[in-house]
Amino acid sequence: MPVAAPTLASELRRAVIMASRRIRAERGSADLSDPQYSVLVHLERNGQLTPSQLADLERIQPPSMTRTINCLVEAGLVEKAAHPTDGRVVVVSLTEQGRTEVAETRQRRSAWLEAQLAAMEPDERARLADALELLWRIAQA
Repeated sequence: MPVAAPTLASELRRAVIMASRRIRAERGSADLSDPQYSVLVHLERNGQLTPSQLADLERIQPPSMTRTINCLVEAGLVEKAAHPTDGRVVVVSLTEQGRTEVAETRQRRSAWLEAQLAAMEPDERARLADALELLWRIAQA
């Protein structure tokens, strides 16, 4: 019997949120907040960025990003430097310790999720794989 869209939407939203929270609970040794880790990921993917670019990516105000960056600098995960062509602008980049933190967090999150999938029956994993295309379509809408 087909499930009504409002009911499915409510249950799917709750399940996705709870799964996402559980995955995010797996963290590297620095035990960063989600916004701090997100900054590291942006830098890992994009290379050097200005605080304004990071604030735009995170959709937050620049003063909030400045505080986040300063915490990450103090933790040794990022470093600030003068922009190569405009000395008035600061660029932020990952340190080796920051790269290690991103890799460790990703590894822990993947390991947790892989363990959950390995505990499922093969037909359950197949059903989940079938739903993956639909979830991607929703995510990209």
